[in-house]
Amino acid sequence: MKFYLGTHLPGWLNDIDVPLFVSHRQLSRYKWLPIPAGEWALDSGAFTELSMFGEWKTTPAEYLRAVDDYVHMGNLAWASPMDWPCEPAMREKTGLSVEDHQYRTIISYLELRDHGPFIPVLQGWTPDDYLECVDLYRMANVDLTKVPLVGLGSVCRRQATAEIETIVAELAGLGIRLHGFGVKTGGFGRYGRLLASADSMAWSYQARRAPPLPGCTRHKNCANCPRYALRWRERVLANFDATPARLFALGRNGAL
Repeated sequence: MKFYLGTHLPGWLNDIDVPLFVSHRQLSRYKWLPIPAGEWALDSGAFTELSMFGEWKTTPAEYLRAVDDYVHMGNLAWASPMDWPCEPAMREKTGLSVEDHQYRTIISYLELRDHGPFIPVLQGWTPDDYLECVDLYRMANVDLTKVPLVGLGSVCRRQATAEIETIVAELAGLGIRLHGFGVKTGGFGRYGRLLASADSMAWSYQARRAPPLPGCTRHKNCANCPRYALRWRERVLANFDATPARLFALGRNGAL
């Protein structure tokens, strides 16, 4: 599994060569774009956009122009489309149904896919929703088993790790190579091996609630600290690699 370290500070792209996950909403504020030292991927900022406006105020043309600039920065592995998350809070904001959000997500991918390194994103809320979204892509002549990577939306803010595991297992069982957005550390051991890639910036949440690292004397906490983030990343990957395959299998069967 490839792991992208999430950051709300796109300037890290200049200096950090581990894979990074950066939001368009943050990167678009930069007058001078970074020169990435390593591979990175782009989040469209959909959750924030819908949270603020209940719809996409950014137009597809505006987003495409920005992504074209990001491609020229170099090392951009892939970008999210202008998807429509399906969390209940999002649907309350938009006044639309899960199916409406799914249709809009698929339409965005179809509009954007020929103009940049965009990946399709599956949206839903229940396990059946995600399977229905697979069918909707199929009806749009998109075979998700044939594309290199498919984003799994509307899971990062859930607390029910077992429910996410069920969704991931069903979709991976279809032969879909999944990217897990905002995977919680507790989820890596349960279903991380079913993912092709994942991202997380849980390090920042943890750092805000802890004293700074020894030697970090210039800030009250390490919520914006690359040193903390990279140490956190090392621990996450070490724990993932150390998880015995037997325990992982037990976790998938609900025994953990």
